[in-house]
Amino acid sequence: MTLVAGVDSSTQSCKVVVCDADTGVTVRSGSAPHPGGTEVDPVEWWLALGQAAEAAGGLDDVAAVSVAAQQHGMICLDAGGQVVRKALLWNDIRSSEAASDLVAELGGAAEWADRTGVVPVAAITVAKLRWLADVEPEHADATAAVCLPHDWLTWRLSGSDRIDDLRTDRSDASGTGYFVAESGRYDLELLELALRGRRPSVPAVVAAGDRAGRASTGATLGAGAGDNAAAALGIGAEPGDCVVSLGTSGVVSAVSDAASHDASGLVAGFADATGRQLPLVCTLNGAPVLASVARMLGVDFDELDRLALLAPAGAEGLILVPYFDGERSPNLPDAHGALHGVTTRNLVPANVARSAIEGLLSSIAFCVERIAGQGVDVRRVILVGGGARSEAVRRIAPAILGMPVHVPTPAEYVALGAARQAAWAFSESAAPPGWSFGVTASYEADPTPWVVERYNVAQRLTLGQ
Repeated sequence: MTLVAGVDSSTQSCKVVVCDADTGVTVRSGSAPHPGGTEVDPVEWWLALGQAAEAAGGLDDVAAVSVAAQQHGMICLDAGGQVVRKALLWNDIRSSEAASDLVAELGGAAEWADRTGVVPVAAITVAKLRWLADVEPEHADATAAVCLPHDWLTWRLSGSDRIDDLRTDRSDASGTGYFVAESGRYDLELLELALRGRRPSVPAVVAAGDRAGRASTGATLGAGAGDNAAAALGIGAEPGDCVVSLGTSGVVSAVSDAASHDASGLVAGFADATGRQLPLVCTLNGAPVLASVARMLGVDFDELDRLALLAPAGAEGLILVPYFDGERSPNLPDAHGALHGVTTRNLVPANVARSAIEGLLSSIAFCVERIAGQGVDVRRVILVGGGARSEAVRRIAPAILGMPVHVPTPAEYVALGAARQAAWAFSESAAPPGWSFGVTASYEADPTPWVVERYNVAQRLTLGQ
């Protein structure tokens, strides 16, 4: 049996799965936690990868390995390959003003959308680089190379200390703001704009399915991928599929053959891990909204589900706008959540639980609509992530999204996507291996567009519109 390994280095933890290269069956797995915060020393990720790999029985017997990771994280290296400062994560919003400045300097959001398919917001790497140039110019001066978490971990696996050996893939590069997914090339003038004239080196882009080199163990290194692209590969998403991931954030992406150029900046023109496009909308608030409401009600997740399913659709007029930590789609980093429509009659635990789930899913419906507005054909919704484990989320989602929702068996799909890519790179075939993607449950419900319409009104009230 030929074994391959996939790594998911997420915001919260590192997970490693070791799979049969022919079938995709997981043979063993392991995980390790990551430190909290919105800036992290990348060495912590490397140590966690080692711990997760050890928990998975080690990587000495795997023929290939690929790394998928959280997107946008800014890692700056000096000429000797040393980390210049802690990495800024995607959810670090101190670069909000820098993003606005970059948009204005290029002539507006439409110019960025036309040029790269991505309009800078705080999460995007290009905005973090502008923040670095303005707030920590000494660190910007010391930066000889810029890379992303998956690039850096792949490079460490190779054993190299030369920044010229950094490698990435289209999917992760497309989240930087200075890469064009449609052409597959960097726009280095935008990198220079962000860093006020400085132009550090960037990782070479490895084509889908190609090899990024070899690990120090001798294993083939896959190109790696951004976490959303890896998840799509792990569940076998095809054109027409819309993947909704409810994790730390809420992410809606759709496999497409056409690139998106959304002048509003809400739909990011990202690439997938197969050579196609992956237009994507990301919210800042995902499954933690449910955790916060459960904590407030003093219940566990099972009880939150039970309460939510006791309440009627619309929660008797109670509407939760879930901007607990600001918001990214729409781009409102300083926004707060709000509870609307409160009366002496409807303020009961069941309605609060229902409004939390309906509010979270209505924010996802907003994202799905924006992707469809880019001419992307959405025929099927696939629901994954920690939030998909909620029975109430699964049963309410088709009513809010207005179409059947398919929920694959819970699994580490980002890590499995990375493993599938590793098998692809090892085999050097023209397409990824045709692994079985397990049992998928389907959920249907009568659409409740009026719930979404009332949410949209409450959302505008929250913003003072």
